[in-house]
Amino acid sequence: MLARVFSCAIIGLDGVVVEVEVDLGRGLPGITIVGLPDAAVQESRERVQSAIKNSGLPFPRKRIVVNMAPASVRKEGPAYDLPIALGILAMNGLVPPETVQDAIVIGELSLDGSVRHVRGILPMAALARQEGYKQVFVPVDDAAEAALIPEIKVIPVSSVSALVSHLNSETLIPPQPPTKSESIPLMAQTDFSEIKGQEHVKRALEVASAGGHNLLMIGPPGAGKTLLARAIPSILPYMSIDEALDVTRIYSIADQLPPDIPLLRQRPFRAPHHTISHAGLVGGGNWPTPGEISLAHHGVLFLDELPEFGHRVLEVLRQPLEDKMVTISRAQGSLTFPANFMLIAAMNPCPCGYYGDPVKECTCSLSAITRYQHRISGPLLDRIDIHIEVPRVDYEKLSKDRLGEPSVKVQARVEAARERQRKRFIDTNITCNADMHPRQIRKFCKLDETCNNLLHSAMNQMQLSARAYHRIIKLARTIADLAGKEDITPTHLAEALQYRPKLLLM
Repeated sequence: MLARVFSCAIIGLDGVVVEVEVDLGRGLPGITIVGLPDAAVQESRERVQSAIKNSGLPFPRKRIVVNMAPASVRKEGPAYDLPIALGILAMNGLVPPETVQDAIVIGELSLDGSVRHVRGILPMAALARQEGYKQVFVPVDDAAEAALIPEIKVIPVSSVSALVSHLNSETLIPPQPPTKSESIPLMAQTDFSEIKGQEHVKRALEVASAGGHNLLMIGPPGAGKTLLARAIPSILPYMSIDEALDVTRIYSIADQLPPDIPLLRQRPFRAPHHTISHAGLVGGGNWPTPGEISLAHHGVLFLDELPEFGHRVLEVLRQPLEDKMVTISRAQGSLTFPANFMLIAAMNPCPCGYYGDPVKECTCSLSAITRYQHRISGPLLDRIDIHIEVPRVDYEKLSKDRLGEPSVKVQARVEAARERQRKRFIDTNITCNADMHPRQIRKFCKLDETCNNLLHSAMNQMQLSARAYHRIIKLARTIADLAGKEDITPTHLAEALQYRPKLLLM
């Protein structure tokens, strides 16, 4: 007779049902765990034994064999402590085995028998509903996260003894009520009204936010590039519930979900330091985990001091910027993580930062400036739609008490433009203009003769690539959406052209 308890493993961003089989037999007392467990799962033997004893429950003095099927799936982490303990208790006659046959059980155990937080609860709960399970037993700290998944009963477990009492119908644990996304507050952000001057840069940020375009700011130190970038989340459109669940799932698996926020409603803003490795940026490890570009999914990846990032780190961005996903291959297999983000970057024009500044003289040699600017490759620059110069701010603008346009007004225009795009792409998996493929460009971005002549002239004079040609048209489509126009006019196209990179060296 075997005891069977169902749990869950995480592979990439998806869950896999794991059947935990427990058998008691003759031999020296001890626990043997098989089924491709890692070191953390092997350590469950000591945690489970101490937790059961310290909960005031008898531990069988027999040889215990725990098998985790399927054996071909790697089991990692402490989430299997609770299902192993439950299987042992069922074999010892302390828990009716049939009470957990329709449930997924997840949880790490402390030595005193209490149940601790584990990562990846959201995809596990989603898998339980998908596979037809009626309920999930999860740690109390993770119950609100699991309750985001509808049509499944979530039982918050505080300790082994509480779970035993519940399964024996002695003291029932009330199920966790469904988590309402509307009840989760948004965090305070930098407001556009607090930023003095730089009106043309704010306009460029508005265009980038409205269409999901990549943007590069170039200017001297202290001009406000970082402050402007950190204000972008305040004008981005709100995430839909599907987008919020996608982002929350990634953060749950990466164990970066704040304990008091079960659902991330605010678009991510990730700003890694320039010393980050390429594996930290795109994801990696012996068993790949999401990197910064996946944590920025549906949000913003801000790279400050862009030329200071390693060459290899910057070059690995090229494929995710085009495909909106990243595939990491290892000997055990390949995993794909989503990476649909807006790239916002900032840089100085030269090592000292003052090349072209009208006030402070640049001290860099021409060769030093050239080497500094060439740290960013042409193919990467070609994937950035908007290049904008950020000059120093005059004292008169800084000293004025008058505030600028608040973020809420800018966000309203951005949201209206995004709503036009959602209606336009309703029958596709595209969410914004930046994601359009050539087929959608032909269909939704028709140019009249004047626009064609203007673009033809610009292509010849600016020596633009085919990629730049399509990106200019997509950018013009976004500018037209912000203006509420159905057709792209020469005015919209001219504004899109002025955002192309200009040679800094004279």
